[in-house]
Amino acid sequence: MKLDRLVGERFKERPSDCVIDSHALMIRGGYMKQVSNGIYSQFMPLKRIAHKVERIIREEMDAIDGQEVLFPVVMPASLWEESGRYESVGKELARFVDRNEKKLILGMTHEEACVHLVKEYGNSYTKYPFMVYQIQTKFRDEARPRAGLIRVREFTMKDAYSFHTSQEDLEEYYERCYEAYLRIFARAGIPDVVAVSSDPGMMGGNISHEFMLLTPVGEDTVVLCTECDYKANMEAAESIVENTRDEVSKELELVSTPATKTIEALCDFLGITKEKTCKAVMYRRNIDDKIIVVFIRGDLDVNETKVRNYLGFEIHPADIEEGEGIVPGFTGPVNLSGEIIVLFDKSLENTNNMVTGGNVEDYHYVGLDFARDLKDVEFHDLAKAVEGGICPQCGNKSLTVKRGIEVGNIFQLGTKYTESMGMEYIDSDGKPRNPIMGCYGIGVGRLIASVAEVHHDENGPIWPMSISPWQVHICALRSDEPNVKEFADKLYENLMKKGIEVIYDDRNVSAGVMFSDADLLGVPVRVIVSPRNLKNNVCEITARDKSFTIQEPIESVEEKLVEIVKSNLC
Repeated sequence: MKLDRLVGERFKERPSDCVIDSHALMIRGGYMKQVSNGIYSQFMPLKRIAHKVERIIREEMDAIDGQEVLFPVVMPASLWEESGRYESVGKELARFVDRNEKKLILGMTHEEACVHLVKEYGNSYTKYPFMVYQIQTKFRDEARPRAGLIRVREFTMKDAYSFHTSQEDLEEYYERCYEAYLRIFARAGIPDVVAVSSDPGMMGGNISHEFMLLTPVGEDTVVLCTECDYKANMEAAESIVENTRDEVSKELELVSTPATKTIEALCDFLGITKEKTCKAVMYRRNIDDKIIVVFIRGDLDVNETKVRNYLGFEIHPADIEEGEGIVPGFTGPVNLSGEIIVLFDKSLENTNNMVTGGNVEDYHYVGLDFARDLKDVEFHDLAKAVEGGICPQCGNKSLTVKRGIEVGNIFQLGTKYTESMGMEYIDSDGKPRNPIMGCYGIGVGRLIASVAEVHHDENGPIWPMSISPWQVHICALRSDEPNVKEFADKLYENLMKKGIEVIYDDRNVSAGVMFSDADLLGVPVRVIVSPRNLKNNVCEITARDKSFTIQEPIESVEEKLVEIVKSNLC
């Protein structure tokens, strides 16, 4: 490819609306252009990278007996009504009607379409196990798309679905897919991805893992143990708190605490620590706006996913209006009345001498002993894990909290979809049963952006050879000189004949402009043809990551470039 014919502009200035480096560099480098919020068109360099990532994915999926299929982008709402997700999934699911007033949806995931595809095929136990997968564009009406390809509305994704006749068979295949994912990420250039336990969310099932690339710019929070191999997404991480009772329980007393609507103000006023307070966090049930109050120790935060999972329905943060029986800033569990769902976090179990809202403006209770003053209270794990918290696996106070980008996920779905959609097989005893499913996803664009996020410098991406848009970048300095042009043209043609992917820059521009564009394209190997080099009978071969610079004789430069490329492919 001649660089002067490459569609797309490259420029020095960082776009003001790019919050992370990979986004800025991919806009600056002419990889993509925003069409709408969270929707991008792709130029040739990004398309070439995506093609290579998809090839790696296909090779690894095929190696574990996957069969590539293709599901429709548009599906009838009736499929999602069968599974129950047409109503349960929120506004992220794009719903519309066609000219005949038939309800349709844009696919954001394809469990329903997959079951529909194989329902008749999988009618006998002899057909199992099997796995099908696709690589396809999807649409999710994301509320806050940001960070370039990290969080978008339209995206390309590989999603795979396996079907089994036993939990043991699913678990065996789940492990095969787990290992295949680690190979995919290593081949794409991010071998340090970690797999963490996660919350299945709308996908359903009991066991799931997310593959996280640890980076400060990640939108997900990961909980890790420094003493053992415990790893979990914050949404799924267990919170274990040691509660120590004071030797003497004080009397429960309602005291005046003016202008103390926050935990910080309350602690300052009474001279206590946050650990001795009980705060109220309020939500509403989506279907009817019923109030939910979660009581938790004042130094901790509520894990909304845990609350949602425990209740079994969707919730959202509540704004309390006057006359609803709630006193914001002074809400407590003693004498709390009204049609309210009340939950208690385990951080309050076995505590005494706690301070909590008095349910009266400017008043709090002091001396609250949960065992004495509140009968028949059930405590649940509803809190977020914290830095230095107790590890659920080894019991040490060794938890650490980091940020990460989710680059893939796998789920053990069970029979959630096959049962609701009536997919059955006849087992060896002649009895009808529902197949057990697994689900396995990787976002192609997000994976590419994640690689760029950890492989770049201030000048541009540093693509691994396995997914780089080209393998060699020829820079012909002073191509107006005949000997430079002649040698560079020949090198370009011969490398392509040997199967090397080459981007060739023979523009009559300064070395600064040429090298700046080369940095933004991030091709791993650069060869510089210049009058001075040719006078010395060499070409300069450099690595984009600055790991080497070679003065190679012109007679052997082709062979050397082929050797470098092949030795760095995986």
